[in-house]
Amino acid sequence: MVEAMLRGWRSQQTARGLQEDTIVPRERLVRRFLAFCNEYPWNWGPAHVEEWTLSLTAEKHLAPSTIRGYQTDLRLFSEYLTDARYGWVKACDDAFGTYPVAVVHEWNSIAHLNDYEGSPEARPFTREELQRFLDYADDQVERAVAAKRKGALAAYRDATLFKVIYAWGLRRTETAKLDVADWGRNPAAPEFGRYGMLHVRYGKAVRGQPPRRRNVPSVMGWAVEAVADYVESIRPRFGCVDHPALWVTERSGRVKPAEINARFVAYRDALGLPKALTPHSLRHSWVTHLTEDGVDRRFIQEAVGHRCDTSTAIYTHVSGDFMNTALRKALTPAFGPPGQQRKES
Repeated sequence: MVEAMLRGWRSQQTARGLQEDTIVPRERLVRRFLAFCNEYPWNWGPAHVEEWTLSLTAEKHLAPSTIRGYQTDLRLFSEYLTDARYGWVKACDDAFGTYPVAVVHEWNSIAHLNDYEGSPEARPFTREELQRFLDYADDQVERAVAAKRKGALAAYRDATLFKVIYAWGLRRTETAKLDVADWGRNPAAPEFGRYGMLHVRYGKAVRGQPPRRRNVPSVMGWAVEAVADYVESIRPRFGCVDHPALWVTERSGRVKPAEINARFVAYRDALGLPKALTPHSLRHSWVTHLTEDGVDRRFIQEAVGHRCDTSTAIYTHVSGDFMNTALRKALTPAFGPPGQQRKES
């Protein structure tokens, strides 16, 4: 009966157009809950969920957002079983004299009250930190060349990769999955040639849906020059002419997100920068620095692939100087330029 329930739930999700990489983890979670309770679904009750949640919190120390995701998946399975259109209530009642009930409800699950639930320590690079980080990445290339080490090409690749994450506001996985063919011309910026637009094919997906695509216009000329030099002069030296990936390895493979993270951590720690800085901080920095430079908020939102402006707002950590300048602009219509009121008095 349990296997039939899971097959039916899988069919329901497939009919809704959900992807396999969403369905499989959900089914795996239900099986884990089944093992925890040591009870069949028609014997589950809300108390089982509460005991399970307590174990996730006290023993495994999972984040609230992770636990809420687990509770949501379990609630979806429970709702499927208790939906009269699927007949599981009657089937279980006839076979076992008991039937599935709703086990996850508003009083025993974590509510989603905040748009952002990440660590409060998460922040973008300051401009000075960013310059130090990128300079250090460039220095690794020069050191490898001077020492005639084999890793010079990889160091050049990584230095360019970090510049691309920042200068196009990308996520780590999006960056790893870029192909050379993802670069294109932008009629609005002909000065950037074939690197005027970046087509991101593996943007963060809405849960259960395929990756979201977006186009990110190039806005930083120095970064375009770095990419052009890498693609045209450095990448061919890896000997991976037929490989589509933008970031290739010495073994003719594609650089993985974990490798990006490892190199980032090595550079960050070597510089003694705060551990709160992650590869994602480079993306936050792009949003923040463009905001400080007066770029239109809607442009930034579309470029980073946010459906809601509130998501972009979370990414924005403008400096004190920017806030003071904005404050002065807001006050000027009422009080005039700084010092004017003092003179009049």
